Amino acid sequence: MIDVLIVGSGLYGCVMAHELAKRGKRCLVLERRAHVGGNVYCEEREGIRIHRYGAHIFHTSDEEVWRYAQQFVTFNHYVNSPVANYMGHLYNLPFNMNTFRELWDIVTPAQARAIIDEQRKEITGEPRNLEEQAISLVGRDIYEKLIKGYTEKQWGRACTELPAFIIRRLPVRFTFDNNYFNDRYQGIPEGGYNVLIDGLLDDKKLTGSIEVRTGVDYNELRKDAAARKKILGMTEGRTPEVIYTGAIDAYFDYEFGPLAYRGLRFETDRFEEENRQGVAVMNYTARMVPFTRTIEHKHFEFGTQPVTYVTREYPADWQPGEEAYYPVNDAENSTLYAKYAALAKAEPHVHFGGRLAEYKYYDMDDTIRAALDAVQALS
Repeated sequence: MIDVLIVGSGLYGCVMAHELAKRGKRCLVLERRAHVGGNVYCEEREGIRIHRYGAHIFHTSDEEVWRYAQQFVTFNHYVNSPVANYMGHLYNLPFNMNTFRELWDIVTPAQARAIIDEQRKEITGEPRNLEEQAISLVGRDIYEKLIKGYTEKQWGRACTELPAFIIRRLPVRFTFDNNYFNDRYQGIPEGGYNVLIDGLLDDKKLTGSIEVRTGVDYNELRKDAAARKKILGMTEGRTPEVIYTGAIDAYFDYEFGPLAYRGLRFETDRFEEENRQGVAVMNYTARMVPFTRTIEHKHFEFGTQPVTYVTREYPADWQPGEEAYYPVNDAENSTLYAKYAALAKAEPHVHFGGRLAEYKYYDMDDTIRAALDAVQALS
C-alpha cells in the first residue's frame, strides 16, 4: 500500500517524492511519458546531452535551492550569453553596451542612454499593447530588430494585438556584460539533468520508498476503477494522498473548456563539425525566419566532440493532448483557470502543484522552491 501517489515526474514531482520518502512515506510516481524528468529530460547522442524539450539553464538567487540541487549533482560554470541573429547581423543579449555598439556604433553609456531616451518619447500616455510597451521601455530600434519578430513568432500574433502586460520590463544594461541572468548562481548539471532527476528518485538512503512507473496516464487510469485499484495497490477504506502535477483542465476532463498554451516543435540536425554556431543559444529575431532560436547543445557542457547537434525551435499552435509549454495568461484564460482552481481546492486528498497544475510559468529554481514549500505544508 502506498502513502502518496505523485502524478508526473518533472522537477516538482521528483522533489516531492524525495522529500516525502525522506519523511518515511511510500511514494508511487506515475509518468505518462516513456521517461522521467519532464521537460528537463536529456537524450545522449555521441556523448552530447541534448535538451529534448528545449534549452534549460539552471539559475537562481535562492541559496537554499542552490544548495538543495547540489546534493544530487555538480554544476559546471556555464554562463548563458545568447546571441541574437537579425538578418545575418549578430547582437549580444541581454541588451547591453555590446548590443548598443553594434546597433549604433557608439562607445559610451551616455551615448546609448541618450539614444534610447530619445526613442522612448515616441510613446506618450499609457501603452495600449505590447508594441507600445516595448518602445516605451527600450525605443524603436531595439524593438524592431530584437523584439518584434521574435515575440510575434513566439505568440503567433502581431505585437499590436498582444497585451502590454506581457512585457512588464526589459532589462537594459549600460555595461559590457553578456551574462543573461542577474542571479548569483548559474550552471548546467555535469552529465545532464537526468543525473539530477535520478538523484532525486534514488531512495536507497531514505526511510521511505519511491517506485516509478512510466507510460501511465493517470487521467485515463482514473476512468477505470479496477485498473486504478490494481496499479495503486489500494485496499478498502484507504486512499493515498495525491500530488497532481499534470494539466489542471485535463484532470477535470476539460469541464469548462481547455486552457490555452503555446506549443513548440523541435528539429535536430547532426553536423560533421566540432563547432557549428559558436554559442549554445542563438535567437533569430526576424519575423521571416520561421524558428525562434537554435540550440547547439554541446556548448552547455563545453563539449569537444568531433560532431555537433543543433536544434531549431519552432513556436506552434497547441491542441489538448500535445505538450504544453507556455501558458497564455490573458484575462480570458486567467478567468478560466480560476474556475478550475476552485474545483481543485475542493478535491479531497488531491494537492495540485507545478506549472501545469497551477497554469503558471515556472523557472526551475521556482519549481524546486514551490515543491519544498508544499512539502512543509503537507508535513
